[in-house]
Amino acid sequence: MKTIQSPSEGLYKEKGSKFLSFAFPVKTVEEIKTILENYRKEYYDARHVCYAYMLGEERTEFRSNDDGEPSGTAGRPILGQINSFELTDILIIVIRYFGGILLGTGGLVTAYKEATADAINHAEIVEKTIEIPLSIHFSYELMSEVSRLIKEFDLQISRQKFETACDMTFSIPKEIFENVRNRFEKIYGVEITESN
Repeated sequence: MKTIQSPSEGLYKEKGSKFLSFAFPVKTVEEIKTILENYRKEYYDARHVCYAYMLGEERTEFRSNDDGEPSGTAGRPILGQINSFELTDILIIVIRYFGGILLGTGGLVTAYKEATADAINHAEIVEKTIEIPLSIHFSYELMSEVSRLIKEFDLQISRQKFETACDMTFSIPKEIFENVRNRFEKIYGVEITESN
């Protein structure tokens, strides 16, 4: 899954109009709403605050907004660039200051596309491993067998609790999740609970 490491900015100028672009790594729609609200306040004097976002490892949650520009000339080109770079968990805002000369629909599409590409090109794109949490519950006698598996798969323990029995939670890379789960299931006395 590809996303950006940290926020970045870009710029495109055409016939006096200025297109300021901002890219953000995001996780939730609530986070997106907050960022949009802040940018609308900060750039209250701008003609348009257009945006697009993509969320989730499957890249199925997305939205684009033209904010008063002719339909399909702003939000869609922004989203198109997010798709071209195969990014997710990203919000891109492009703010337009009108320069007095109309750009036409083709000119607007190009401007929003180029401004977005500039912000992405200034960002550090990172490949994130998708991890799935897995929790196990077992008695102390099984500690050496459990430890052997932890070592074999180099698992990172994200939570552990030792009382009358042991509870551990791991974040396991998606590609080895089933294998690890099956191996824990083979240890008699280990209970598996998938946590969210």
